[in-house]
Amino acid sequence: MAAKLKIFCYHLLIFSSFFHTICSETNPQDVILKWIRAAAVLRSLKDQWGNTPPSWDKSDDPCVSWEGVSCNNSRVTSLGLSTMGLTGKMSGDIGGLTELISLDLSFNPGLTGPLSPMLGDLQKLTILILAGCSFTNSIPSELGNLSELTFLALNTNNLSGVIPPSLGKLSKLYWLDLAENQLRGPLPVSSNETPGLDLLKKAKHFHFNKNQLSGQIPEQLFSSDMSLIHLLLDGNEFEGHIPSTLGLVQSLEVLRLDRNSLTGRVLSNLNNLTKITELNLAHNMLSGFLPNLTGMNSLNYVDLSNNSFKRSEAPHWFSTLSSLNTLVIEYGPLQGSVPQEIFKLPQIEQVKLRNNAFADKLDMSGKVSEQLQLVDLRNNDISSVTLGSEYKSTLELIGNPVCSASLENTIYCQIQQSARPYTTSLANCGSELCEDNQKLNPQSCECAYPYEGTLYFRAPLFRDLSNSSLFHSLEMSLWLKLGLSPGSVSVQNPFFNVDDYLQVQLGLFPSNSKFFSRSEVQRLGFALSNQTYKPSAEFGPYFFIASPYIFGDDHRRTHFSSTMISGISIAGAFLVLLLAGLGIYALRQKRRAEEAISVSKPFGNSHCLLALQNDSISAHPPYHCLYYFSSPDARHDHFLSFFSNLVNWIPRGKDSGGAPQLKGSRWFSYDELRKCTNNFSESNEIGSGGYGKVYRGMISSGKLVAIKKAQLGSMQGGLEFKTEIELLSRVHHKNLVGLVGFCFEQGEQLLVYEFMMNGTLRENLTGRNGTHLDWKRRIRIALGSARGLAYLHELAHPPIIHRDVKSTNILLDENLTAKVADFGLSKLVSETSEHVSTQVKGTLGYLDPEYYMTQQLTEKSDVYSFGVVMLELITAKQPIEKGKYIVREIRTAMDKSDESHYGLKEMIDPAIRNTPNLVGFSRFVELAMQCVEESASDRPTMNEVVKTLESILHNDGLHTNSTSASSSATEFGSGKHPYGESLARKGAFEYSGGYTLPIKVEPK
Repeated sequence: MAAKLKIFCYHLLIFSSFFHTICSETNPQDVILKWIRAAAVLRSLKDQWGNTPPSWDKSDDPCVSWEGVSCNNSRVTSLGLSTMGLTGKMSGDIGGLTELISLDLSFNPGLTGPLSPMLGDLQKLTILILAGCSFTNSIPSELGNLSELTFLALNTNNLSGVIPPSLGKLSKLYWLDLAENQLRGPLPVSSNETPGLDLLKKAKHFHFNKNQLSGQIPEQLFSSDMSLIHLLLDGNEFEGHIPSTLGLVQSLEVLRLDRNSLTGRVLSNLNNLTKITELNLAHNMLSGFLPNLTGMNSLNYVDLSNNSFKRSEAPHWFSTLSSLNTLVIEYGPLQGSVPQEIFKLPQIEQVKLRNNAFADKLDMSGKVSEQLQLVDLRNNDISSVTLGSEYKSTLELIGNPVCSASLENTIYCQIQQSARPYTTSLANCGSELCEDNQKLNPQSCECAYPYEGTLYFRAPLFRDLSNSSLFHSLEMSLWLKLGLSPGSVSVQNPFFNVDDYLQVQLGLFPSNSKFFSRSEVQRLGFALSNQTYKPSAEFGPYFFIASPYIFGDDHRRTHFSSTMISGISIAGAFLVLLLAGLGIYALRQKRRAEEAISVSKPFGNSHCLLALQNDSISAHPPYHCLYYFSSPDARHDHFLSFFSNLVNWIPRGKDSGGAPQLKGSRWFSYDELRKCTNNFSESNEIGSGGYGKVYRGMISSGKLVAIKKAQLGSMQGGLEFKTEIELLSRVHHKNLVGLVGFCFEQGEQLLVYEFMMNGTLRENLTGRNGTHLDWKRRIRIALGSARGLAYLHELAHPPIIHRDVKSTNILLDENLTAKVADFGLSKLVSETSEHVSTQVKGTLGYLDPEYYMTQQLTEKSDVYSFGVVMLELITAKQPIEKGKYIVREIRTAMDKSDESHYGLKEMIDPAIRNTPNLVGFSRFVELAMQCVEESASDRPTMNEVVKTLESILHNDGLHTNSTSASSSATEFGSGKHPYGESLARKGAFEYSGGYTLPIKVEPK
């Protein structure tokens, strides 16, 4: 009876997998209520929106597997659904996601209707991106309540009304983009009663272009303590003078006031803005003389066309702006002679001065800039031209008297064909054609479904669209910064549109797959909408509008939403468990606090270790450290030897932590890891968990690595850090993830792993990355994983028990070789005892029930978890789905009289269900069920598991050494390039940290 009660308790825990997360919080009741509310909100949104990701139909818990939803301790902190093809309206329910930090619904043109005022309830929000949708009506004034907001992008919608003054309360805002809407009225500034945009001192980007904004540009809007670098007011209905206070904003780099109705003289202090690279005042009614731009030596692009300036000769600054690339003054006031000096400016590429009143002789007989490509002097009054013998640039003179005389039949007086704009070459792909909406990948010449859209560069510093070096740099920066394969970027049809924006068609191609996964599309959309991706300075500020994407899993789906009664029932069950556990929770806090002291010092109190902090040398290091600190080179070369010997000098008591014993791993400085992860930027983040976050990086050798960074204050982080260093640095097997190195510096703990291109087994089973795992591949993955675990159990010295075997801790490299990862919960096995008595740790669903009941850990606990993974390989289901436990479901459904499918056909993953001959299937199922026997003594060892799997493969005539690239080439295809599709997939190094379970569960 007692045993049955224990088993009942164990299975009860399976249905409350987040219980212990709750017990670690300050106010557990508050956490569970917030989780219930957030889950209800997301389910409501799922019911109201069309085309939500298929994963939203596969689980009732949004925090478990819903794509686009990120949680922290059961709190929904991020909702990212860029380019998902969503349809519907924004419900007021969204205000219930009160823990949300980031909300990105960009590039979903099917989202319509007004923005919900309830957005103002998301007071922890720092990023709000709703660009490229079809939202209407006015901007809710409640957005002014988002005091933590730093990034607000509402551009390219159908929003109307005025800009709410309340936005002036967003004191932390640095990016404000309201462009390409139908906003009207003046720019709001503050008064005694209301806030205004002039209060946004930290804002660097005001993008209000292409609206219907009117009135004067307020003098009060600008001040010397502002941080603005981009001011885009073009394409509106502003009138009156340019405010003189604009000359106070000396941080400005791009100023676009073109296509308005501005009048009066240009401010006299304009040349105070010495950082400006682009100045565009075209298509207004400005009067007086041309502005004095002397001293503005950063200027690359100037356009003063179509105004009402007074007639004058070319100003002196024509020949002094050393950085000038393009000068445009069309339909202007210029007369006299064209100054020869302008063609000698070192960076000048284009001079466009058509429809002025230049007369007399054009003298270009002297040396001109090597960069010069175009001189457009059409429709002036030039009567003669002198060119140097080496002049090769385009010269357009149609409409001048000289074309009726000496140059009548020359190319200069004819319509000239401009250079062909750059386009990514497909020359190596021959005449290959693609079907449907597929396009040719310029790198692989294979047909695929690219992620496409249009890049709009609002202020490029060049006008030459044939400049291959610039567009090559654009392609390279895109695949590098977006984590794509080299050559997997296509740039097509660049041109300047009527708004004078450089418009470029962009195609991003998946690696070794026809489709991007939904998570990859969301990641790319977010990177391009929140400006994570930054092109080279020549391209200037930009925005991106994505085209709808066709996903590989698009099909008709029936939405099954949970009823309110079901939700309340589940909540009630959790609350009962909560009451039962609060007593345990309270008693454990004192012990947790005491343990935190030792956990935070995993390496003990070593003078040598302190001497290494910040990569500095102690003035008087301990005697035993002198050898290692003799010179910077020696300090680097002998660091590992020093760390290995440090243990001999430091006591290693129970709580001392001690120094890790290392073999074959190198030390990295914190600065080196910071640089190779772009300062640990969000764009480099590929995973997160209880331990911390994981980032992609490329070290100095050119090798891609995954860098695990412990989060500050993590109670488990210190011990996990030490454990993983010790274990991974001394175990070397092709089926174990390799530790490249580590860093313990500046209070930071970082581990550097080899990078696994294909992410986790869990991801591949869901098909998120487009990889198809056929039956033979699954057996090989099982065999590789089993070999890794068998090595830990039987060949490592002393043996190691993993304790957290699961499908997210099995990673796949470019050849789908399985490697066991995450040793943070592992234990060394004492040579003097058969079992290790320990606190129960692991992940529910994979946890050995005997280990849970007896608290006695053995290698057979890993065997049980591995058996669950084998069942995942068969079904592609998670261990616990919709309240059903996979082990029990398989055991109940098995029918050995069914020789082909063992009675499990309906439970087999549809991807392999109809395979004509599932060779070895029955033996594979039997082996899995032996592994998950409730009694550990009835389970095989991992070595026996390996032998059985080898036998299954051998009987099928396959090589059992399938984990090598060479032996699997025919089955797996060619290896992926190091910059493969999986480069920035967040699940690629997902780390849960596992659970710490209570020793007893006592019903109240």
